[in-house]
Amino acid sequence: MTQISHTQVAHTQVAIIGAGPAGLLLSHILFQAGVDSVILETRSREAVESTIRAGVLEQGTVELMRSLGVGARMDKEGACHEGFELRFAGRSVRIDLSALTGKTITVYPQHEVIKDLIAARLAHGGAIHFEVSATEIHDISGDTPYVTYRHREENHQLQCDFIAGCDGFHGVARRAIPAAKLRSYEHVYPFGWLGILCHAAPSSHELIYAQHEQGFALVSTRSPEVQRMYLQCDPHDDINTWSDDRIWASLRERLATHDGWEPKPGPIFQKNIVAMRSFVCETMQHGRLFLAGDAAHIVPPTGAKGLNLAAGDVSLLGRGIIAFYKGGATQALSSYSEVALRRVWQAQRFSWWMTSMMHRFPNADAFQQRMQIAELDTVSSSRAASQALAEQYVGLPFA
Repeated sequence: MTQISHTQVAHTQVAIIGAGPAGLLLSHILFQAGVDSVILETRSREAVESTIRAGVLEQGTVELMRSLGVGARMDKEGACHEGFELRFAGRSVRIDLSALTGKTITVYPQHEVIKDLIAARLAHGGAIHFEVSATEIHDISGDTPYVTYRHREENHQLQCDFIAGCDGFHGVARRAIPAAKLRSYEHVYPFGWLGILCHAAPSSHELIYAQHEQGFALVSTRSPEVQRMYLQCDPHDDINTWSDDRIWASLRERLATHDGWEPKPGPIFQKNIVAMRSFVCETMQHGRLFLAGDAAHIVPPTGAKGLNLAAGDVSLLGRGIIAFYKGGATQALSSYSEVALRRVWQAQRFSWWMTSMMHRFPNADAFQQRMQIAELDTVSSSRAASQALAEQYVGLPFA
């Protein structure tokens, strides 16, 4: 590293903006093929590793983790689920993923995935710079793009061949694309999720998705001692109006079945409200800049597709970059947006459909509510409909 005008200058083959699942997975994929990368992250390592997100991994994501040599703890501590429950009108119907598709999903929290990826990347000498600031992307239309940023009170310039924007919806990567070139779509849902973590025994060994006239509810698990549950709410609600007693009463009401089943309560030690939206930026590449993960698309959490879409993106992008360095091939990189978007829009459709089927919409009339029940009845009574749901839920093959 040399110093020019008080700016530390370095070179790598791929500059990766963001140490979330997309950026970290991409760095591992490239490392396996001998392609150098540097990851730049605005947050501290502690902040990155403590961000709580959903933890449903499609089989394709699980297999990718294993192939990268970072799946040992996932296989030991993650819970392999062969199905999940749909609850509506006091009934409970199991969707047998394994029987319908031959595949499963694994429940393993995203922050644990992050921990595994960071630890393995650093153990192999990978470069991850945490707590960088003033990050800017330059010259992406030419052959010599670069990134400038501040780290440890010094100015840095990272020269590279490609830039991977994996820095989330609010990151700098997408904003580096000229506004005239951007093409994006967004849908905001009129409700949010109130999520809790509680100390309790598992209420169920598989996920439960419940549709109720008072709103949606979801039962998940994080460990034998910690459970994750969600309630549909107004996204503008004050979390302080949701007392523990109110939360448990709502969960019991929305999850009730004719046989008297109730969730197992316990002390709530974390609760928050998140809004829900769908977003797709169809301009996933411009020049030498490529977007992946939340930088390019957001899905409502009902379909559990966020992390899995990121894994699909970087699996495709990684292959394209590797092909370039191995023999100069550019076709895979040129078609990255086109190919990735087919999977992205399929996941958006599924997430929108699950969200629309399971949630109570403001001002929905009695007819619309009955249509939701009819849709759930069709899904649960028709093998073809159940199989279509199951195929989407376990995940489409990575392109």
